[in-house]
Amino acid sequence: MKAINIHFFSPTENQQPTAKAEKAAKPAKLLLTGYISSVGKLVLPAKTVAHLGVDLSKTGFKVGMDEGKRKAKSLYLVPSSSDAETFTFEKAAKSYTLALPFILTKSGVDFAKTKYDFTIRLFEFEGTTAFALQLAPEAAAVKVPYTGKPRGRKPRQASDAE
Repeated sequence: MKAINIHFFSPTENQQPTAKAEKAAKPAKLLLTGYISSVGKLVLPAKTVAHLGVDLSKTGFKVGMDEGKRKAKSLYLVPSSSDAETFTFEKAAKSYTLALPFILTKSGVDFAKTKYDFTIRLFEFEGTTAFALQLAPEAAAVKVPYTGKPRGRKPRQASDAE
């Protein structure tokens, strides 16, 4: 007779496994976004404004871009207390808007033909928290040709019996 290898269980294997200590969930890193409308307004949705921590209706901003660049790849909004040379956001239905059509056109942003989205990055500028808007043209969705059943009337067949 062959020798049989047997695995014997211990009493601890017959107990319910203890729950492991759960890790504290990290807060999800929010991606603050907005877009440029077809008339040249920077649009910040209400969800984005809620996470910025700034009252846009009462704060004036200086608007700038990288010096020495012809085409704007990013815009900078720096809060300013003085009223001279500042821009203010206007409250829209579900967002805040800042009209900059001429500045955007001079900076090489063709908002009329291409929709631009931007992501907002917070940075420190001269002791205040400022916003850097990283511009990116929205990729146009490629339209897939229709391959389903043809709709409508069938094309008229040329008859051979004439």
